[in-house]
Amino acid sequence: MRASPPPKASALFHRTGTPMLRFFRRASKSKIGTWIMAAVLIAIVGGFAVADMSNFGSGNLGFGGGSSNLVKVGNQQLTDREISETMQRRLQQVRQQQPEADYPSIIGDLMPMIEEFIDQKTMIAFAQKFGFPLSKRLVDAEIAQIPQTKGLNGQFNEQAYQAFLAQQRLSDAEVREVLGSGILQRLMLTPVAANARVSVGMARPYASMLLEAREGEGAIIPVTAFQAGLNPSDAELQQFYTGNRSRYMVPEQRSLRIARIGPDQVAGVTASDQEITQYYNARKAEYAGRETRNISQAVVQDQATANAIAARAKGGATMQAAAAPAGANAAVTMLTDQTRQAYSSVAGEKAAAAVFAASAGTVVGPVQTDFGWAVAKVDAVKSQSGKSLAQVRAEIAPKLTADKRKAALEEIVDRVQTAVDDGANFAEAAAAAKLPVTTTPLLTANGTSRSDAAFKLPPELAPALKAAFEIASGDPPEIVSLGADRGYAMAAPDRIVPAAAAPIAEVRDRVRADWIANKAAERARVAAKQIEAKVARGMPLAQAVKESGVSLPAVEQLAARRIQIANAQGEVPPAMRMLFTLGQGKSRMFADPQGRGFVIVKVNKITPGNAVAQPELISQMQGEMSQGLAQDYAREFLAAMRKQVGVKRNESAIEALRKRLVSGTGG
Repeated sequence: MRASPPPKASALFHRTGTPMLRFFRRASKSKIGTWIMAAVLIAIVGGFAVADMSNFGSGNLGFGGGSSNLVKVGNQQLTDREISETMQRRLQQVRQQQPEADYPSIIGDLMPMIEEFIDQKTMIAFAQKFGFPLSKRLVDAEIAQIPQTKGLNGQFNEQAYQAFLAQQRLSDAEVREVLGSGILQRLMLTPVAANARVSVGMARPYASMLLEAREGEGAIIPVTAFQAGLNPSDAELQQFYTGNRSRYMVPEQRSLRIARIGPDQVAGVTASDQEITQYYNARKAEYAGRETRNISQAVVQDQATANAIAARAKGGATMQAAAAPAGANAAVTMLTDQTRQAYSSVAGEKAAAAVFAASAGTVVGPVQTDFGWAVAKVDAVKSQSGKSLAQVRAEIAPKLTADKRKAALEEIVDRVQTAVDDGANFAEAAAAAKLPVTTTPLLTANGTSRSDAAFKLPPELAPALKAAFEIASGDPPEIVSLGADRGYAMAAPDRIVPAAAAPIAEVRDRVRADWIANKAAERARVAAKQIEAKVARGMPLAQAVKESGVSLPAVEQLAARRIQIANAQGEVPPAMRMLFTLGQGKSRMFADPQGRGFVIVKVNKITPGNAVAQPELISQMQGEMSQGLAQDYAREFLAAMRKQVGVKRNESAIEALRKRLVSGTGG
């Protein structure tokens, strides 16, 4: 067996990277920190995420309603319905990226979600208990900042707001409670968390610790250095194989029968002349001539301003120039290729009638609309002539043919599925529908064949492969969609070979390599322990390595500051991490995490850091610690609020909800 070269000792000891101050930053991470930025709530609502935080503070105030009440927070309650609806929305969100997601896959979100709801309701209850009211006008101002509540003039519009509520399946009260909670976060938590200060005296020791310097040395005892002369007998290989059968398991294998139901089965289906004619006649309006217009439009709230804009536009000014004197009060839009129907949906039927009765270049209005007074200019008129049946036949025929073939394909699938449901086996169902059948060699679940390395299952048959490996022996065949325009496939296992250890004859080379690696590792461990014992008694590491009698890599010198370890990009090398774990003069042996051998590290010198001469580092440390301190303040204040209002959890109801979600039945 060809021995692999020993790993370079430097790979275990050193890693380069630009130092950055992150050592204490990790301790400052918490959800409370995000609350002092509660202004983000408006952006969340405007981005349609408000639905995930709906229904705060509704319902009765006690657990008298049974399991529907999960938590009582002061005079607020968290209901089963609120969490169920939020978990439904969460599942819909996750399925946009992971279509196969289900409730069990997101169950980890349940308890954090409940805690977030409790925190929100705690602030509402606390504000109510201690007379901290929020005015309606204050919440109105927050609603007006949501982009989806604005009309064409850029200002709040009631119709747009109602449409937003309908789209998100929310009530006005629910949105107001969410926004009210966000305001309370700003008003109550921000003052507590803001301006948390850490003194220079507190920050200096931590900054100095980052400047601590250490020197040491390390040695690697690679497994490959102990492989020479290892030549196992057949008995030793058999013994090792017997004791490690799990290493050589061959997964379950199946040969599959697959019958394609695809385009080939419906290739002869085409659209008839009669069908093409019927399709055209049913859509004559679509193929008739039509007129579109390019329109520039200004909308203002009072007629006098609209009259002035119309006068300037009729005098030759562009709509932008005509509306400019009105400033931000005039919303100007440019609409291209507008049909009358499309423009009517924007400006209303009254304005559409006037604009589409005017010729190109005409200024129309002012016309009163649902959004204000509109002044419009017809910038261009475009006419499109109609198309005859002969002109669109080449367009209609392929579409109808594709639709007919799709319907014919679905009919075959239904016929095959009916046969299977009525008890037909794979061969009977395939023969009745005259489907071509393919039988694969033995495959593993990933579609590869151990007996035929050249075999490759077509990628489009992946759904059939998956289905065939989920069917038990004797179960009816499965019919699965292949996606896109590839059609369907009926699949069933033909032969099943259970998972088992491969015969030793097939994996002899692997067993021999594993036996040698195992024995070499045992030898390396013994040698490493002997070297470490000598070093612990005071012998220099280099001398102990030399006396091992084995050709080992040279001892390497290690040196670094703690700040380099704290801010290393990526994983810190094990030897460098150990250097900052031991005391001065101490040594330790440990196994290389990647199994390449063993490492011995000795600390020779520790030089304490002193940040007095580095005020910038102290200042940075103050900033880092202040972030964590601010979050601690907010967290403690919120805990005190919970204590004041009282939080009572219905653990049995929470567990019942969790079990229902895990079972996949949702809310």
